[in-house]
Amino acid sequence: MALIVKKFGGSSVATPEKIFNIVDRVLREKQADDKIVLVVSAMGDTTDDLVALAKQVTSKPYGREMDRLLSTGEQVTIALMAMAFNERGQESVSLTGDQAGITSSDTFNKGRILGVDPNRVFEALDEGKIVVVAGFQGITEYGDMVTLGRGGSDTTAVALAGAMKADVCEIFTDVDGVYSTDPRVAKEAFKLEEVTYGEMLEMARLGAGVMQPRAVEMGFRYGVPIHVRSTFSDKPGTIIREDYTVEANKHVITGVADDTNTAKVALVGVENKPGVAATVFKALAARNVDVDMIVQSIRSVGEPKTDLIFTVAMDDVVLAREVLEELQKAVDIEAVNIDEKMAKVSIIGAGMLGQPGVAAQMFDILSQEGINIEIISTSEISISCLVAEDRVKDAVRVIHNGLLLDQRG
Repeated sequence: MALIVKKFGGSSVATPEKIFNIVDRVLREKQADDKIVLVVSAMGDTTDDLVALAKQVTSKPYGREMDRLLSTGEQVTIALMAMAFNERGQESVSLTGDQAGITSSDTFNKGRILGVDPNRVFEALDEGKIVVVAGFQGITEYGDMVTLGRGGSDTTAVALAGAMKADVCEIFTDVDGVYSTDPRVAKEAFKLEEVTYGEMLEMARLGAGVMQPRAVEMGFRYGVPIHVRSTFSDKPGTIIREDYTVEANKHVITGVADDTNTAKVALVGVENKPGVAATVFKALAARNVDVDMIVQSIRSVGEPKTDLIFTVAMDDVVLAREVLEELQKAVDIEAVNIDEKMAKVSIIGAGMLGQPGVAAQMFDILSQEGINIEIISTSEISISCLVAEDRVKDAVRVIHNGLLLDQRG
């Protein structure tokens, strides 16, 4: 007997036919005593359609009412999926995030899961039912529905799997695993048999769309193996776990990621004195604007002005602009410039620790391709460069083929 949590994304449940395909697959693979929980996203482009609908009535599509609207997408899917299981003769019940015991912070549009009480899920499983849970949503202590941000259904699935001590959490997507980079960009991309939580977390954080960063964090916290698989194939995918089980799968660089959901913010002519940067970033944090790459450039020695440059997600551009324009009244800032035509390219790999020369190789490859680097940031296992959006795919391709293929011989 196994307890398995399976997550299916929007493209996998886009039509009633696809929903029945999932139902038939789950029933075909299910062993007699297996207990199965499904976590599902909204059907197809439903979430995007709801966002577009909101924009027809407001220029500020965020906050409590936006979450109330967006959470309806998953509720349609869970009802249809449970109906489909029942139609096939398998008892099933649908549960919203609230009913599944998922509590969240009150940060609308970017909620964080604070806890999971899966008692109602266990009760349904003990009754022999397959449980279908709405991903992407949780409930605050005040009873408000909160969505969990992009890829939030992944987080729901892994959090449930962890709280329930599931044997594995399977994430089904439209690709058959985690690749060294996007195969649509570099045709030489290869599937990774396994990858560590740390590497996958960096890849997800830096733009690899297969997994959501918070989901990987949950996997690491609970020690839940995550199996990324294809909805449309029975082949094994990629296992995300604490460490490699096969030494041959470990390389200096594991993958190349890109993120076009990035805007560069330049605060021009900021007072060069203690406390100004703190004031700026406290104001952004108070409005839940995530800031990533940060550079402060000194114009010249003794210059009373400096330029403060950083990146934010495109989703936060409107809010960031509001905050910074308000801040101009209190802080001496000559200009606030936002460039939405930027993107980030990154290399990730635990093997880079103690391996000199990797950054130099990356920068040299970009230079030879004529790609200018605007900002550089690093972590222990990643190096990221901000480049023009119209060159980021070129950057991914040449870095992947120049570094990853070379290390594989």
